[in-house]
Amino acid sequence: MGDEKKPKSGGVWPTVKPFVNGGASGMLATCVIQPIDMIKVRMQLGQGSAGQVTRNMLREEGMGAFYKGLSAGLLRQATYTTARLGTFKILTNKAVAANDGKPLPLYQKALCGLTAGAIGASVGSPADLALIRMQADATLPAAQRRNYTNAFHALYRIVADEGVFALWKGAGPTVVRAMALNMGMLASYDQSVEFCKDNLGFGEAATVIGASTVSGFFAAACSLPFDYVKTQIQKMQPDAEGKLPYTGSLDCAMKTLKSGGPLKFYTGFPVYCVRIAPHVMMTWIFLNQIQKVEKSFGL
Repeated sequence: MGDEKKPKSGGVWPTVKPFVNGGASGMLATCVIQPIDMIKVRMQLGQGSAGQVTRNMLREEGMGAFYKGLSAGLLRQATYTTARLGTFKILTNKAVAANDGKPLPLYQKALCGLTAGAIGASVGSPADLALIRMQADATLPAAQRRNYTNAFHALYRIVADEGVFALWKGAGPTVVRAMALNMGMLASYDQSVEFCKDNLGFGEAATVIGASTVSGFFAAACSLPFDYVKTQIQKMQPDAEGKLPYTGSLDCAMKTLKSGGPLKFYTGFPVYCVRIAPHVMMTWIFLNQIQKVEKSFGL
């Protein structure tokens, strides 16, 4: 009788489960975080402080502006987060099995995070490009605005106007940023969970909140310089002579360093951290709750 309640170990579900759970938790978190992400992008595009951006958006565009690009954000989570969290779970499970069931050292967790981030970003780059363009559209002169109506319209227009490979414009900095973010986020979360449980004796709720807070900070600190470059590359437009402001991510990084110094890469760090940390926290909390519900149903 007891064996009937145990989750089945065979079939397709155990393989796809980490991917489904990762995508679902990321999408739920995005629904809450989208307004903060919108403010962060506008700040990186030079529209002022968080307060100024918020006031201007409310006055000029209304409340709906804070959710512009939500469809692209959800599509991004359905691709990027599904791939990265699912891949990280599979990689760490295989690494633990190869380690005779012992907890992994931090460097192995970091390597798993780097790999998962690269795979997730490669899959999610088209949706990420659509999201950045939709969020930045209102900052452009009226004649240059693309006026995408939703994520799928954006993807269709990009392919029609610029070709299929344009979907991966800025993919290089996107992948590098994702590798840095996931190294900070995933490795520090697993390490913090072990520390909270084994060294501090925290319960489940306190462990998830504490570990996800640490995870969010390291994800933001590691990834913001790459996120800044990625945003600049993805939103750039040719001038009247058809010349782009940057030839690539390295050129963007060097020009930024020369004009504003290293701290320029951390423009909007408080807002970025506020955006990343809650998203990370809610992703882990939602993931924990989803897993508990599945366990109660024997899945």
